[in-house]
Amino acid sequence: MMKKLTVATAGLVLTASVAFASPSAGIERKDLQVFKDIASSVERYTRFTIFDDVNANVKDGVVTLTGKVTMPYKRDDIERRVAKVEGVRAVRNEIETLPVSQFDDELRYRIARAIYRNSNFWNYAIMANPPIHIVVEHGRVTLTGVVGSDVDRMLARSLATGFGEFSVKNDLKTDAEIREALEKAE
Repeated sequence: MMKKLTVATAGLVLTASVAFASPSAGIERKDLQVFKDIASSVERYTRFTIFDDVNANVKDGVVTLTGKVTMPYKRDDIERRVAKVEGVRAVRNEIETLPVSQFDDELRYRIARAIYRNSNFWNYAIMANPPIHIVVEHGRVTLTGVVGSDVDRMLARSLATGFGEFSVKNDLKTDAEIREALEKAE
């Protein structure tokens, strides 16, 4: 039986597939711990920004990385960091690099300013790794990460849509959703 687990740590949302055989099997705990160590490693990567999004699936020590980053070197650096995590047997790197676009860059910064300058999000903005990520590709915006409440999720989306006619996909999760997913996994 496969279960999806979403864990967020100070601005990083990674998705892990953890295999659950039986309560005494031990493999699920090992994969869950490997996943947590991967999340911590990526979070500590100094070039990981609010404009990047990385997901990891862990099964029997094999890690599949997906998501999108703004520069090619980030893709390779993250793969190297994850490969060094204890318990990782292999890494499949499927992280995509976002295309270079002055329009997308401008849109990223405008949305980030709108969200993080809003007084409702000041507590997020002062974090070392702000938890709301803004991924822009060809004018299409995706919000990822973790917020405290549904109100924050809706407000972030509202602020992101204030810059013209483009699509905004809201993949933000709440703290409660993350806690619930963790409790189910453990």
